[in-house]
Amino acid sequence: MILHLTKLQRQLCNELQKGLLVCSRPFAGLAKSLGSDEDAVLQQIAQLKRDGAIRRISALINYRALGKTSTLAAAHVPQESLQEVVEAVNALESVSHNYLREHHYNLWFTLQGRSSEGIRLTLSNLSGRVGIDFHSLPVRHVFKLDVRFDAEDQSQLAEDIAEVLTSETVELGESEKRILSKLQDDLEVTAKPFEFLCGEGFGAEEVLRIIQELVDKGVIRRIAAVVNYRTLGFVHNVMFASEVPESRVVEAGERLARFRIVSHCYERKTFEGWPYNLFAMMHAKSMGDIQRVIDKFIEAENIDAFELLPTVDELKKRPVKHRFAQ
Repeated sequence: MILHLTKLQRQLCNELQKGLLVCSRPFAGLAKSLGSDEDAVLQQIAQLKRDGAIRRISALINYRALGKTSTLAAAHVPQESLQEVVEAVNALESVSHNYLREHHYNLWFTLQGRSSEGIRLTLSNLSGRVGIDFHSLPVRHVFKLDVRFDAEDQSQLAEDIAEVLTSETVELGESEKRILSKLQDDLEVTAKPFEFLCGEGFGAEEVLRIIQELVDKGVIRRIAAVVNYRTLGFVHNVMFASEVPESRVVEAGERLARFRIVSHCYERKTFEGWPYNLFAMMHAKSMGDIQRVIDKFIEAENIDAFELLPTVDELKKRPVKHRFAQ
């Protein structure tokens, strides 16, 4: 259902996706920048969460900095086995996203692990349990991964978002681990949203210092809202996969990522029978908008082979909870 938002609500959706300032009263500063007041902003954010426009406000974690890796897994699942397989996939804590798509390979999910070998074993064990072959398509090159939906004009936000994430493992102290564990949950919408972290030896200033250190180290990308893009009018969602010669894939990927309609863009490894190495997620108000971008791209890049995989159903969308041994 598309929501009809007020001007302030649209502004809040946009600003909250950019991230909260790490300070005692971040919503007060946000309110001032929008010409509003703190109470009104808190009330409207709470309403946006109740209405489903905002899924959550929490720390967005760079799992690579925690020594994790990930893959995109694909499978052909017959209709009669679909419920069993979906339940088995969704039960894995290391699965963050799972989608049913319109294609022979109809199930696609993202899986994190401590190593490539760990991911291989997880998929192998899952395959043995449900009798389905799972294909792994790990990332070779990231072109775009920071999507922010514009609630004001219903198009992608900044065209040139270029978030560079550290791929090196960051060593965390015990205090950082304790704070990071709690920041992964949905923040309560209060005047002082970080106050719940105080106590057990942590004062308010120390809490803010530790959070900022985690941001500076590249472990926390930002503390921000994740919106439900469908409620903002982005009702069409397609995964585009194309076959691009290795000699041209980086340049093609960089150009594909510049389209505002593209939210995520990667070069991925292929598997037998699947030659498509350049992936992009596209969101729009209409399939016509998506088709126009695809037509323009494949003509400019002389691409002959590609697949479109529209989203049929969102089966799971929940960030992986990173746990630390005590």
